[in-house]
Amino acid sequence: MRKKKSMFEGSMVALVTPFRNGKVDEKALRGLIDFHLKEGTDVIIPCGTTGESATMSHTEHRDTMTFVVEYVHHRIPVICGCGSNNTTEALELVRHAKKIKADGVLVVTPYYNKPTQEGLYRHYEYLATRVDIPIVLYNVPGRTGVSIAPETVARLSKIDTIVAIKEASGSMDQAEQIMQLCDLPVLSGEDSLNFPLIAIGARGVISVVANIAPRLVKGLVSAALNGNMDEARSIHKILYPLSKAVFIETNPIPVKTALGKMGMIKPELRMPLCEMRPENEKKFVEVLKKLRVI
Repeated sequence: MRKKKSMFEGSMVALVTPFRNGKVDEKALRGLIDFHLKEGTDVIIPCGTTGESATMSHTEHRDTMTFVVEYVHHRIPVICGCGSNNTTEALELVRHAKKIKADGVLVVTPYYNKPTQEGLYRHYEYLATRVDIPIVLYNVPGRTGVSIAPETVARLSKIDTIVAIKEASGSMDQAEQIMQLCDLPVLSGEDSLNFPLIAIGARGVISVVANIAPRLVKGLVSAALNGNMDEARSIHKILYPLSKAVFIETNPIPVKTALGKMGMIKPELRMPLCEMRPENEKKFVEVLKKLRVI
């Protein structure tokens, strides 16, 4: 089996999109990027699920991608979320990412229309053969209603521009089967499984929790990748309650609530998402206080 180079590694943040009065808040977005640069985040990923791309207009989506790439200015890699359940629409987003010189794109499995495995293969092949940019597959069946089978991932791994998979199925078996079948680097997309997935061979994480505690997530990932498993396990145990609490309601409701309480953004969400239920917010705040995030 030929070895596929791991292009993106380490602690990568699935960045929220701050809104203010219905518009993207570029001042707050700059602040978030500065925060991650200071705290050691390895890669920034705007316009994914956590970035509420599903409720952004096409213009907002493209403009936010451009803003982040230009502001980061090659200090660390930027992977732009470019997924859609419309293959042609996804292609236009991927082409825009290439045009603005993003370092790569994150492409979620098409949602709602539930393609077959052959349909999933053709979707990714279509994008990968039309735009020369590194593509990270994104498997999150809890959101999309369909899962990429390990055998399909193995087929896709033979395409040079497909460089990794964000695995957020919550299944260790799924990740292990991918690693058994091909050499495509696996990235954890499930915060509570970051440590165990790296322990079995994942090369990094695409994290929601890193929005709130980037230095801790970076510490866990760096320690685990360097083989310092006792240190990584200790940080995992510290982060685990937050990794569960941040999904107490639909992502990104809790993480935006936390960033609001940290004074970093106005915790504005777009419908159909709405603020946390008071009883859940109370539980969540207790976790944030124990971790000294607020």
